[in-house]
Amino acid sequence: MENLLLLHGALGSAAMLEPLKQALQDSFRVHTLDFSGHGGKPLPQEPFTMQQLAQEVLAFLEEEEIGSAHIFGYSMGGYAALSLALQHPERIRSIHTLATKFAWSPEAAEKETKLLNPEKVAEKVPQFAATLAQRHAPQSWQQLMRHTAGMMRGLGNSPILTAGTLPQVQLPVQVTVGDRDNMVTVEETLWAYRLLPNVRLQVLPATRHPLDTLNTEDLSAQIRQFIRQVAVSPTPIR
Repeated sequence: MENLLLLHGALGSAAMLEPLKQALQDSFRVHTLDFSGHGGKPLPQEPFTMQQLAQEVLAFLEEEEIGSAHIFGYSMGGYAALSLALQHPERIRSIHTLATKFAWSPEAAEKETKLLNPEKVAEKVPQFAATLAQRHAPQSWQQLMRHTAGMMRGLGNSPILTAGTLPQVQLPVQVTVGDRDNMVTVEETLWAYRLLPNVRLQVLPATRHPLDTLNTEDLSAQIRQFIRQVAVSPTPIR
């Protein structure tokens, strides 16, 4: 069996990917990890960066003695996977992104980080705050949120995936987005699709951003299909 690594999104955790992991275990050796500060993993004192998250993926592959793996990255996880592919393409067989935001600018970062105010979240959506507290205990979800906002500002000022770098990612990629995603537009996903040289595009109908709104059986089937297509025809015809 081939290795498949599942990467969670910002403020998420490996536990959120457990249903998908279970659904795919009959086809792959499935691995998950928690990024720093997520799922109870220690939070660094300094705000983290996307480069750091990519290095955490590489470190995980090294620790688990995984020579190469297919990667499924949800949201931020997809960005981290593609960032790693720019530096270590030999460690990645293919990348399947879902709901990954590609269009980062100072304006986009400002819009996203307005939603990452811990005090306002605790006041206006206490149920979500309680979920975050449980998901990331014993770490501070408030500090994690601040770190995440800092990372987004860093991407806004200096994005890693650009019109200059995306064409360098030669390995097979599938970019997937929901047509009703309120955080990631179909247009920005098309922008990435047009720049990646070895890529497939999928737009999911009537689909929003949250991972838990997707049907696990359908998503696992899509991941299987993509990896099988890569094995049969590594270079797709657009």
